[in-house]
Amino acid sequence: MTKAVHFQTADGSRFLGRAEGDTIVTAGPAPAAGFVPAPENWAAIETAAGPRHRVADVALLAPVSPSKILAVGLNYQSHVEETSLKRPDVPFMFPKLPSSVVGPHDDIVIPREETRPDYEGELAVVISRKAYRVAVEDAWNYVGGYTVVNDVSGRRAQLETPMKQFSLGKSFDTFTPMGDGIVHPDSLPDKREVRVRTTLSGELMQDGNTRQLIFSVPELIEYFTRGVTLLPGDVIATGTPGGVGDERTPPRYLRDGDLVEVEIDGVGRIANPVRFEAGTES
Repeated sequence: MTKAVHFQTADGSRFLGRAEGDTIVTAGPAPAAGFVPAPENWAAIETAAGPRHRVADVALLAPVSPSKILAVGLNYQSHVEETSLKRPDVPFMFPKLPSSVVGPHDDIVIPREETRPDYEGELAVVISRKAYRVAVEDAWNYVGGYTVVNDVSGRRAQLETPMKQFSLGKSFDTFTPMGDGIVHPDSLPDKREVRVRTTLSGELMQDGNTRQLIFSVPELIEYFTRGVTLLPGDVIATGTPGGVGDERTPPRYLRDGDLVEVEIDGVGRIANPVRFEAGTES
């Protein structure tokens, strides 16, 4: 498996590299966009021979800084069923602001007004080249790699208005942990069948598989690019399986001091501490 990582050394310098177990092989200085998984950039990662660093000695950063994040709601039947909502006839998309992106081990900071913070573990695909009006049969050619995303959700802000302003509650600062790198598309033996698990302070909350997706990755790319141009480095978060905290009895929201972990077989793992913003609701 080839995994590209974006990391920072103790002196504040940022680099790209190739993950090899507990070691990172440096490929070179990191551009502002992080790692954009175009073919020429993968070649640089695969042939990297720079200084080696122990993972424990560096800070892993979000692997990419996308111009846009397109997140998909209700894309697992198990999630549709737990919400008692109608199975969608077309993909349900909402944007997450790029400013919400943080690294694979950074804190998730809950605004003091948000009373129903939730988790959503998801497989994300990263676009490799400019994509507009992509046919479903050609869509895999636009996928440059895969990463792990936690679509952290402020249910109060998301659901308190009549029109349900998803993007605000999904886009608070730190509400898109991403990483711990980007794996090459060929790293997954069957990219249509990948296990997705979310653990909250040691308790398994979500356990799904991408074979359960209602709309496949190619179908999502075809649908979105009918009117939106996807650029290299853009991210599609493909949806979350059942088991979210808001639909449990009683609900299990994120608490101060929690550790929320999302692990996707063959892709990676993120582990983010939860802390609440200081102060009380005004």
